[in-house]
Amino acid sequence: MPNWTYHTIDENDVLNLRALIGEEQRMLWKEQISEDYSHDELGGTSSWPELVIKPVSANEVSAVMKYAYEHSIPVTARGSGTGLVGSCVPMEHGIILDLSLMNNILELDEENLTLTVEPGVLLMDLTAFVEDHDLFYPPDPGEKSATIGGNISTNAGGMRAVKYGVTRDFVRGLEVVLPNGDIVEFGGKVVKNSSGYDLKDLIIGSEGTLGIVTKAILKLLPLPKKTISLLIPFPSLEKAIQTVPKIIKSKAIPTAIEFMQKEVIEDAEEYLGKAFPDHQSEAYLLLKFDGNSQDEIERAYAKVADLCLEEGALDVLISDTAERDESIWKARGAFLEAIKGSTTYMDEVDMVVPRSYVNDMVEYLHSIQREVGLRIKSFGHAGDGNLHAYMLKDNLSDEEWEKRLNKAMDLIYAKARELNGQVSGEHGIGYAKKMYLKESLAKDNIDLMNGIKQVFDAKNILNPHKIAQL
Repeated sequence: MPNWTYHTIDENDVLNLRALIGEEQRMLWKEQISEDYSHDELGGTSSWPELVIKPVSANEVSAVMKYAYEHSIPVTARGSGTGLVGSCVPMEHGIILDLSLMNNILELDEENLTLTVEPGVLLMDLTAFVEDHDLFYPPDPGEKSATIGGNISTNAGGMRAVKYGVTRDFVRGLEVVLPNGDIVEFGGKVVKNSSGYDLKDLIIGSEGTLGIVTKAILKLLPLPKKTISLLIPFPSLEKAIQTVPKIIKSKAIPTAIEFMQKEVIEDAEEYLGKAFPDHQSEAYLLLKFDGNSQDEIERAYAKVADLCLEEGALDVLISDTAERDESIWKARGAFLEAIKGSTTYMDEVDMVVPRSYVNDMVEYLHSIQREVGLRIKSFGHAGDGNLHAYMLKDNLSDEEWEKRLNKAMDLIYAKARELNGQVSGEHGIGYAKKMYLKESLAKDNIDLMNGIKQVFDAKNILNPHKIAQL
């Protein structure tokens, strides 16, 4: 790692920062800091902070950053800690700014169809709030207990991306605290904006390396009145995946197109203690349609159902009740935790490839299991090409696991590059996937990223060693 000079926090710093915050219980030092703050959800990257501060306002974030900037103290922002690549792990220790107490919904503007929120608002609470007002926030990452600030920092995607897009498509404006403590605003409530470089979009997906989001203005849509899901069994995963481009070309675009295999479904059944609605096949497509009338949805899904049957589907199971729908999508939402529970440890990739190459990538994942000596389980967003593959440690020794995992990662990312794909579709790069990003992009791209970091953060105090930084 390059040598940046950082100040180690001492008792004097704690006293000074406590004076800025004013409430002792919102600062944790030494033995008060729980182990949770040293890692994210996956846990493969670990480093303890020296101090945890829980601000309740942009002004407090600003005050802490001004102090940190003046004293060269590294700062890492954190939400719920549900990330999977070590983005919120404080590699240079220093301060963690836990933004979970900044969890207020500030304004619903029904005339402009926007919602203004603080970064600590949980995705599930945000979704429930707008739906109570007959409105809709489409981004739908799998982890509903993630914060909106975390979603913005990784440009989270989710299952509805095939129709609606990702987090970036629904952020109109941001309030951001820069590394020097200045509070700035990027974007706003305007629908169109061609006023210079789009700094808002630069912050989205930057994983807290350029600034700390303290407020977000989100775009909303009218809530669709009806939703229907189709569970479609296929005799093989190949048949299922090969059907996806034809569904997209049919112009009857579903809200979501997910693929899943029987072995992952069985993990979810065991994890949830509930049976999946169907057991007749080795592979499934799970589709959701939404619209404002039953007729509109039926016209869309009837066309897709006929197409799937023509392509070799064994059946088309229509889930048109809340109870059925919940059982299917609850199983889909439990896949990650279920796979995690089926082994001693795991690591993951969320590579993304052009939709036309999804089948090639899935076939490749299964073909290398014997070569690398690991069980690999996968599922994903077939409609947008974002695949989640999980390498399982099982009973391997740490040394053997590292050797086999590195071989698997090298092969998978090399195949994604061959198929014109990218390292991450929605989880980000963080600390864990930096080397793969460097291998996948031209040197000019990496240099530009590091140059942007230098412009925003000349002292490199904000979440160092992430994304493109070695």
